[in-house]
Amino acid sequence: MTNPVEIGKLVHFARSCFQFVGMNELNASEAAEALVVTDAMGVFTHGTKLLAGYLKKLQGGGYNPTAKPRIEREGPGWAIIDGQSALGQVGSLFALRTAIQKARQVGIAYVGLRNTGHIGAAGYYAALAAREGMIAMATGNDIPSVAAPGSRTAVLGSNPLAYAIPVGDGDPILLDIATAAVAGGKVYAAIQRGEPIPNTWLIGPEGQPTTDGSLYPKDAALAPMAGHKGYGLGLWCEILSAILPGGNITWQVGSWIFDEPGRPSWHNASFTVIDVAAMSPMGEFQQRMRRLIDELHGAPTANGVERVLLPGEREWNSYRLAQTQGITLPPDVQEKLKQASEMTGVALGDFVITR
Repeated sequence: MTNPVEIGKLVHFARSCFQFVGMNELNASEAAEALVVTDAMGVFTHGTKLLAGYLKKLQGGGYNPTAKPRIEREGPGWAIIDGQSALGQVGSLFALRTAIQKARQVGIAYVGLRNTGHIGAAGYYAALAAREGMIAMATGNDIPSVAAPGSRTAVLGSNPLAYAIPVGDGDPILLDIATAAVAGGKVYAAIQRGEPIPNTWLIGPEGQPTTDGSLYPKDAALAPMAGHKGYGLGLWCEILSAILPGGNITWQVGSWIFDEPGRPSWHNASFTVIDVAAMSPMGEFQQRMRRLIDELHGAPTANGVERVLLPGEREWNSYRLAQTQGITLPPDVQEKLKQASEMTGVALGDFVITR
């Protein structure tokens, strides 16, 4: 068992680690916040578990701790941004804010971000836009790890797709999914914990499902989510994130985990935002949203189910609970935090030590 971690203390630790490797206070704070909020929402595969790996790339030069993303070209409702191999959170927040600013001017905007680091949880950015009154979609691409229906090898990354919808009197509706049957991080986590995996997660070297997690990623690929449907959505993410802005695609993208630390990963992302107020009176939009939400919450339920949940509702409940009771970090996350402490000399303290 572990003692719960206070959100503020975990943010302080992550921020201090990022500053140790050369990031300025603002970027370090925002990157730390992104990771810790993700932990607080219960998505431990994309929270501070990533910190040690990010630090390795920042120390090795693959990610530039002082890089400033820049707009390469733009129009009233679009922009293409070179992330300059900054940490993915830095590039993504710059791109998102650019998209929001343009959407406020013309109603809708698309921003493509190329040459960035691993972006973490795509839903984090979509939720930020939703709290600004925007409907938002975020996509990303990655080195291939996901098979297509009928393939024996990976053809696309576990490309994330997220959307968020503003809800005036509550947290945004939020969907954040890998277009694989499961995120690769969950396979690694299951292997590290010694847990079996279901036969719906991986495709083995003969193109058939396998439950042998040790084959991933060298000799197995992730299965696509919902078969051809997930494959199609993964391709959509590849096009919006990389093809359109001119970024690296499929096997041109590096592995931020396995490549040597000095090699950029050349990840890409996209952010599409719609200013609700530009197209519909906000009050009327929220009334219609409330009617829809009430209908969904009021749907008849199966035995043992209290009510139908909205996408993201479970995660926001976890976040609210973590604000008052702290975050109970799994052992695999604790181990990665210890590694981050050893890499930087930043004291971890006793708040994540296994009891």
